Amino acid sequence: MMGWPVCAGAFPPGRAQRSADVQRACSCDRVGCPSPGAHPLSPAWQMLASTDLSIIGRWWMTMPEANVILATGRVFDVLDVPARVGISALSRMERSGLRPGPVAISAGDRAHFFVRTRGAPADENEWWSCHLDCEPEEVADVSGLRWHCRDSYVTAPPSRHGGGVARWLRDPGSHELPDGLRLLEVLADACEETG
Repeated sequence: MMGWPVCAGAFPPGRAQRSADVQRACSCDRVGCPSPGAHPLSPAWQMLASTDLSIIGRWWMTMPEANVILATGRVFDVLDVPARVGISALSRMERSGLRPGPVAISAGDRAHFFVRTRGAPADENEWWSCHLDCEPEEVADVSGLRWHCRDSYVTAPPSRHGGGVARWLRDPGSHELPDGLRLLEVLADACEETG
């Protein structure tokens, strides 16, 4: 474990659940869930997110099918772009010598670039709370780019939703977290070029 706060996430229902209730796309009780399998199980996820291995182990012992939700803005932030944009940007970063750090492809076809958290800078204008679908002021014109920081989360490998399985492109155990501002320009350019 890397000291990253985690909590149990919703998951796609099993075959038995789907045949019994054809309309259900998510393990949560919400009818018409807008993010099937891509959200925490509990609305109190911010308080529940833990780094305690015994607590985390109990969650997955009782719910082995639960997706992995990582709370952002505590240890790391995540720059989130469409997967095709992320793969293009990752290639560009590696060619230029820029070290991107851990990168995952979510099951929902998004690329997640894990970066050092902006935390709580002295100047409150230097950070923004994502609330799950934000674009910072500095990149508001860049379609598809999200910065997950305080009050946000991402799904992590091996989570399943949207018909896919999340996977690591660059493993977090062997890549340091970079400064997000160093990656931001490359990601913004890739978003603009890809449309």
